[in-house]
Amino acid sequence: MSGFDLIIFDCDGVIVDSEIIAAEVDAELLSDAGYEIDTATVVERFAGMTWKDILLTVEKEADLPLPATLLEQSEKILDERLGREVESVPGVRFALGRIDLPRCICSNSSPKRLKLMLERTGHYDVFAPNIFSARTIGEGRPKPAPDVFLHAAKSFAADPSKTVVIEDSVHGIAGARSAGMRVVGFTGASHSFPSHADQLTEAGAETVINRMADLPAVVEALGHWSVNI
Repeated sequence: MSGFDLIIFDCDGVIVDSEIIAAEVDAELLSDAGYEIDTATVVERFAGMTWKDILLTVEKEADLPLPATLLEQSEKILDERLGREVESVPGVRFALGRIDLPRCICSNSSPKRLKLMLERTGHYDVFAPNIFSARTIGEGRPKPAPDVFLHAAKSFAADPSKTVVIEDSVHGIAGARSAGMRVVGFTGASHSFPSHADQLTEAGAETVINRMADLPAVVEALGHWSVNI
């Protein structure tokens, strides 16, 4: 793969099909707390946000104080469900086998959850030890902050402008673009919605794919031409 030093994958919704499970848990907990919302709305409005930021947004928007216990409840319920249910995004193994670049994961999820999901889906050894959680990098700022992306580039001595990122959320794309990186949007997981591709394009993705099997050819093509970030 000429033209790139590094390829970075988001985890949730890109490597593992976890976002739909998280949205179901979030919708149930918020509705039980008095903020009626369905899974589809959670996905469209809050994809890529941490649970803490979702709660803060809802409290401000609805002027509804939410119990602090929701943080702990969500972590426990979600980890239990992910451990039983999460599956790989289709085509990941195929794509990884055909992209000859250094690779890593940059995620807003905790190290513990990343290990749980990647081990269950058989991808942990493919990426370890280069699995970076924004929560443990520097000041722990999640995407859309660029910190975790810049940390990854530094770890590989990679030029950010020669780094390509695969992201499924507006917040992830914003972070990668702020880091000066190229971005491919992905809409092939179960949580995708009708305007998903348009939102990712508007956020700065150079192109959007909905099949992981298409990624090797797209990365190869992008590597042959440059853009101003």
